[in-house]
Amino acid sequence: MESSVFEKLTAEGASPCFVFDTDALRARAREIRDMLSPAARLCYSIKANPFFIPELADIADALEVCSPGELEICRAYGVDPAKIIYSGVNKERWDIKAAAEYGAGTFTAESLRQLAYLNDEGVSRGKRLPVLLRLNGGTQFGMSAEDLEAAVRARGELAGVEIAGLHFFQGTQRKEKRQAEDARFLTEFLASFEERTGFRFGRLEYGPGLKVPYFEGDDFSDTLAPARALAELLPPLAEGRELTVEMGRFIAAECGFYLSRVMDIKENGGICHAILDGGMNHLVYYGQTMAMKTPKMFRIPGCEGPEGLRTSGEAGGLSGSDTDGLHGGSVLPIPGAVRGRKWFLYGSLCSIHDIICKDVPFDELAAGDFIVFENCGAYSVTEGIYLFLSRSMPRVYFAKGGGLSLVREGLATSPFNRAENA
Repeated sequence: MESSVFEKLTAEGASPCFVFDTDALRARAREIRDMLSPAARLCYSIKANPFFIPELADIADALEVCSPGELEICRAYGVDPAKIIYSGVNKERWDIKAAAEYGAGTFTAESLRQLAYLNDEGVSRGKRLPVLLRLNGGTQFGMSAEDLEAAVRARGELAGVEIAGLHFFQGTQRKEKRQAEDARFLTEFLASFEERTGFRFGRLEYGPGLKVPYFEGDDFSDTLAPARALAELLPPLAEGRELTVEMGRFIAAECGFYLSRVMDIKENGGICHAILDGGMNHLVYYGQTMAMKTPKMFRIPGCEGPEGLRTSGEAGGLSGSDTDGLHGGSVLPIPGAVRGRKWFLYGSLCSIHDIICKDVPFDELAAGDFIVFENCGAYSVTEGIYLFLSRSMPRVYFAKGGGLSLVREGLATSPFNRAENA
């Protein structure tokens, strides 16, 4: 993304915020789709980043929706319901009904209970809802092979559903060796299942959980390489059936950035500490690995002083200068820029767990500087513990066609943390 985007944001003091490069997102999604075709279609799992729905709805062949709230987002965007695969581990009768009323093209069944709910809904509508049975891969998700077989053998008595195919997702951040193992397992399972039951799944929804790089030491030289390797494994899975590959993190991760400002610096016991205006309430990397690894990031010099530390304040709260009158002529030894040290970076939460990363070397760091964290396109914008301490949610920007647009203002969370009728 062009450096001018960050220069504009830092000049405006737009911190903390997420910036999503939608040009890069669309280009990456198209490349992935082309790599997979003609063997497979592409499904975007919107839980990775629902802000990307309007940018990917015309590129992805399908959208995986995992909750009633996500369904409402799709409805607000006017997503073609035929492209929706309505998934999720906890489906109730009412949200199945809502998805059916919207016209969701496909449903998944995580259990025999969900299959019964779906069948009842289909019967009430006088139609057969297309359903993918989810195969358990050793977690809480999906059905056992025995339950799958029971569902298939009972299909003649299910007037409200059509068992259209199989859904399988084993995990995330899986290396190429595991991809090959998963593909081999699926190929063997499908052949064995057909031999035992005489039933062939006409569709397969497969989430390979491709690995993406996040941290220093990871290989960023060709982040699409896992998709190329996967494409070679797909023909046997696609033979005689419609294959859809489901991705979220792999499409979205590298297309996002998180910008946060250094608000204070101090030293204690030989350790240099920097307090940022964001933290673990906003920034979430894969596997909750905060402070365990060093994410890719870069520094943008800022300026300290009453004007340099002027921000828009907490959403719905204070505005104007956040300085405390100790700059300039103060007799207190407030540190300026510190050069050539390693830093611990912390967020704004009153929690010992709010450590973003440790031992990060900066040639220079000062209060008023900005730090841009890379590869924040997946999950961070929704996974953070936003309500803790009633800190505000960050702004969200789209960078597109060389321009920059604010797509969500910062939001105050304090209204959610009080009893209205106390």
